[in-house]
Amino acid sequence: MLFRIRQLSLALGGIAFVIAIGAVLAGADGLAQPAGVAAAVGTAIGLGALPGLRAYQYTGWIIAAVIAAMVYPAAFLTVGNFDMRSPWLILLVVQLVMFGMGTQMRLADLRGVATHPRGVLIGLLCQFSIMPVVGFTLTKIFYFPMEIAAGIILIGSCSSGLASNVMAYLARANLVLSVTVTAVATLAAPVMTPFLMKVFAGTLIEIAFIGMMVQIAKIVLVPIGAAMLHDYLKRASDAGWRRVFIVAGVSAAWLLFLVLGGAAWLQGAVPESLYTSLELLGFFAGAVLAGLGYHFLTVRLPKLDSVMPYFSMAGIVYFTLVTTAAGRDHLLEVGFLLFLAAVLHNTSGYFFGYWLSRAFGLDRSSARTMALEVGLQNGGMASGLAGAMGKLGTVGLAAAVFSPWMNISGSILANYWSKRPPK
Repeated sequence: MLFRIRQLSLALGGIAFVIAIGAVLAGADGLAQPAGVAAAVGTAIGLGALPGLRAYQYTGWIIAAVIAAMVYPAAFLTVGNFDMRSPWLILLVVQLVMFGMGTQMRLADLRGVATHPRGVLIGLLCQFSIMPVVGFTLTKIFYFPMEIAAGIILIGSCSSGLASNVMAYLARANLVLSVTVTAVATLAAPVMTPFLMKVFAGTLIEIAFIGMMVQIAKIVLVPIGAAMLHDYLKRASDAGWRRVFIVAGVSAAWLLFLVLGGAAWLQGAVPESLYTSLELLGFFAGAVLAGLGYHFLTVRLPKLDSVMPYFSMAGIVYFTLVTTAAGRDHLLEVGFLLFLAAVLHNTSGYFFGYWLSRAFGLDRSSARTMALEVGLQNGGMASGLAGAMGKLGTVGLAAAVFSPWMNISGSILANYWSKRPPK
């Protein structure tokens, strides 16, 4: 049944594409716009019916989101009186994205540091040097507006995401090293990303170092910590369960105190720096309860872990819709140059990630892993940080353009390498 729906969607998408082309040639914009959106959506659904292109279905949805937001921007900025760019909504969605990614990680992934210490160190060095430097260089070459330039540096300063692990698996590269580098880079991001932004983008936009560290902790460490707690509980001993219940009880009490007026009282009674720390503590308390609640939910729904990545994908599609709609005017001005920058940035990551790893003595399989780790950045983190700054339509625009291209190029490179295993 699902296959038939995909076939029908692909056929309708093809018909809509022909209609859109005809309408453009005839100058009938009123018909060309909805037909173009219908063609993009139909193709995104229909790609699942083509075995050779099924891996690009998620990318198809990203492209459809960009087209829809460019054609009907107002539809994705507000719903009634509700602002789709609300900082709290963005925070919740990016936490969902990161939690979905976190459910595919394991505490055991961190043990790879002991088995691949040199590879992890090289991976971190490449991760947090190549991409921000290349991003900074591109902003000097193309003379982007300051906030858009800061967005390019931002996505280059973020850690890699789980997409790099998927691509390493498809490429038959060193998957253990890929997973380990992603995990360690994610843990390092709250310090490294603000530091790199301060160094390379400090003259473009105001960078609050501590504030950005707190935001990254909220959008990365909190949801991934909840997912890691779920993973721990899968094999926890009775003593481990007791400790978790004690921590959960304290966390619930702390959150109840905050909700019943404690937050307002603390804001006026303690210094701002201490209040920020206590606020972050509340987020981690919520992570404990969320991880515990999710674990109990998976007992009743064993397949939930395998479904969570789709929620992450849906969240990234949301970011693409809202970011593109908010930055539509800027995108019309610099869209082609921004796409060109995305291609150069991404390709540089693959090239330097591979050859620097080889220069440091890693084998071919591990060097391929490093190329994917360096070239594929965490667009969700970049979008979340841009949203927290209130600059989704400018600073966040690079993430909206770079993410689709990274998925396309990563899939192509992974499939190419999978057919050419290293000797």
